[in-house]
Amino acid sequence: MPDPKECLCFALDVPGTEEARRFVETLAPFVGVFKVGLELFVKEGPGLLASIKEWGAEKIFLDLKLHDIPRTVERARRSAGRLPVDFLSVHCEGLWAGPGEPRPPDPETMPSLLGITVLTSLPEEDLPHLGYAEGLSITDLVLKRAEIAEKAGCAGVVCSGREVEAVRSRFGPDFILLTPGVRPAWSVVDKDDQARILTPADAIRRGSDLIVIGRPIAQAPDPGEAARKVLDEIEEGLKARQK
Repeated sequence: MPDPKECLCFALDVPGTEEARRFVETLAPFVGVFKVGLELFVKEGPGLLASIKEWGAEKIFLDLKLHDIPRTVERARRSAGRLPVDFLSVHCEGLWAGPGEPRPPDPETMPSLLGITVLTSLPEEDLPHLGYAEGLSITDLVLKRAEIAEKAGCAGVVCSGREVEAVRSRFGPDFILLTPGVRPAWSVVDKDDQARILTPADAIRRGSDLIVIGRPIAQAPDPGEAARKVLDEIEEGLKARQK
């Protein structure tokens, strides 16, 4: 059974360096991966990533959700390879280079790509308003984009806990599934913007490898204790998955 810590990714959705340092130093004993998103990266720049490692982070997920033509995405990934980054996110549309085009082998120094399938803020009833065909389910869309990601050489994808079982069944045990929109049963989050959520235990039980949690830990009176409670829920999910 994996160490529950390896399954927990904390979202550093904070405005600056001091807040980031406080959370990393507090949560490093409980968190396997720290996620750095657009707000923090744009404000503080690449130099912050080395500091996060110095403060105790084992791994970093640079969640920039790159979305451009495949050549530009690949060049951005190579630039990220010069940073202390373990994972990098890219929208699956930015991976589509047409059928049958060969991909060069990845240098070992480059971060593992995680394809963004469908944002967890998007409810299924909104798909037709965005131009998708009537009757298309989010699960169908996620599976199609996961297929694009796999063919492009991604290590895995980002998908909600609601689609994890279907993706796991289609792509097997070695495809990394990272799940945002996870909320512990005991948490209360102000102005929640996630539409497709699950508890940590449910997400892990369904097949997630990594769950992303931010505000339920960050807004807790004791973030370290909150993270420890999340690890207990992750362990519960891992045990249920083994049965």
